[in-house]
Amino acid sequence: MSSFPQLRPLAVVSSLCLLVWSHAAFAGVEVFTTAGEPVVNAPASAAVVEMDAPARLDARISQDLPADPSRAKQALQSRMSDPEWQRTLEDYGRLYQGLARAWMLGIEKVPAVVVDSQYVVYGEPDVGRALEEIEQARGGQP
Repeated sequence: MSSFPQLRPLAVVSSLCLLVWSHAAFAGVEVFTTAGEPVVNAPASAAVVEMDAPARLDARISQDLPADPSRAKQALQSRMSDPEWQRTLEDYGRLYQGLARAWMLGIEKVPAVVVDSQYVVYGEPDVGRALEEIEQARGGQP
């Protein structure tokens, strides 16, 4: 492993924590990044989590709210009565699940490519290359 300094084994995640991550990606490839750190060559089956996505959703929801708190509350309540609000809530849940997953894995920086909750490569925006590094470090084992 010394030839791969950015490759680090991850701590074992308890089965209870895995239940929080309802997406089946923990059995494969997960990619953690931000909008400012785009990644390329991610497999279609990989879960790609943009760590700053919840903040962007917050900004979108609070866009154009009045400065007066009571008027802002009314405007937000009106938005919440819109049929699209349920989708927004689902988006929040999905986005925060990704953040929770990164926290459970102990992700230190982005981009991060994680395989099988055990191996991580930091700083490589080309997911294909990161996966090759992991495969080499594992001795070519699937």
